[in-house]
Amino acid sequence: MEDQASTMPYSLPGTAAFSPRLRKSPFFDRTLEYGVAGFTSYNRMMMPLSYGDPDREYKALTQDCAVWDVAAERQVELRGADAMKLAQLLTCRDISDLRDGVCAYTIMCDEDGVVINDPLLIKLAPDRFWFSIADSDVLLWAKALAIGKGLDVSLREPDVSPLAVQGPKSREVMRTLFGAELVDGLKYFNFVRGKATLLDGRIPITLARSGWSPELGYELYLEDAQYGLQLWDMVMEAGAEHGIVPGAPNQQRRIEAGMLSYGGDTLPDTNALELGLPRKLCNPFMRPNFIGKAALQRIAHRQGGPQRLFRGIKFGTEHKVALSSEHWRGHHLPVFISGNRVGTLTAQSYSPMFQRNLGLGFMNSEVEEGAQVVVLSASGTAFSGEVSSLPFKDDSSVGGRGCSRKA
Repeated sequence: MEDQASTMPYSLPGTAAFSPRLRKSPFFDRTLEYGVAGFTSYNRMMMPLSYGDPDREYKALTQDCAVWDVAAERQVELRGADAMKLAQLLTCRDISDLRDGVCAYTIMCDEDGVVINDPLLIKLAPDRFWFSIADSDVLLWAKALAIGKGLDVSLREPDVSPLAVQGPKSREVMRTLFGAELVDGLKYFNFVRGKATLLDGRIPITLARSGWSPELGYELYLEDAQYGLQLWDMVMEAGAEHGIVPGAPNQQRRIEAGMLSYGGDTLPDTNALELGLPRKLCNPFMRPNFIGKAALQRIAHRQGGPQRLFRGIKFGTEHKVALSSEHWRGHHLPVFISGNRVGTLTAQSYSPMFQRNLGLGFMNSEVEEGAQVVVLSASGTAFSGEVSSLPFKDDSSVGGRGCSRKA
């Protein structure tokens, strides 16, 4: 039988046809109207990649504000008497003291300690949680654990679609929508929902001060897809005087901040300790049990701990133009010192803040900060760089804003 995708009449250059095999977000039609230039597939949904002007999108994110359709960050809901127990089994972070109304960045591992997702955990109630997931099948994983361990918990993907508003002027947009009193009292990684965030008397929103950028930002979790276009329009109207533009999760800014992209940066065998996160985010020796705990304890007890670490690379300024997509081609690239392979470059982009290309990847743990490395591109061209800790530090007169990793 012919694939329906091959008969679809409309597609964007360089993307798959708009087949029903790829789900659309509630904001999809507006992204088309506003000139989306390309999509990627994320959790079997179409997620915008760009609106065709990276400089404009970066400027909006860092100086004004941007709206992102991130509905592809699907929710996995845990509900029931054992919801908390299952949520803890799913992450190597101790969430026993997590309060209602709080979000938490979490890492999920398999039985070998290998990272399989890095979702945001949202505690709605003592017996109800959302995992706002990266690109992997967490729902099936969680269901298997719940069944295998006989837990009293129901799991589903609720009708919830996040729309992100990020940038220094995002607070002004939220004030227009929800009122200054509510917005100004909302702390980082906290959320509010209910009557206080019901827009236009009918659009149910969970409002979180969060987002996949180091800038000030918010995520509006729309809880009824039929209002997707109305919500988009309300956000754009509220942001008009603040320079809001449509965009997408920004590769340049997240690399500057050293923020991990699960599936993009992680390797097939990346374990949680290799991410170099603070102990509160990954603790193999915490009291609560979790999947992968024994494996991470074994890794931690090795001499020197993990064999690789998530690091940065600052490329020479001479590579500003040369390290282009032609050399990258979407591949992970090998990293060498004196002809010996010492790591893998997983992402790179030109940084307006540092005025050079920056990269992220995994280096052998004995590689020191400041080490000179060579990256071999997909086309066979060699590029020199310097290993950096994360987040990148601005050691020149360029820039001025701080960088921070996802907390």
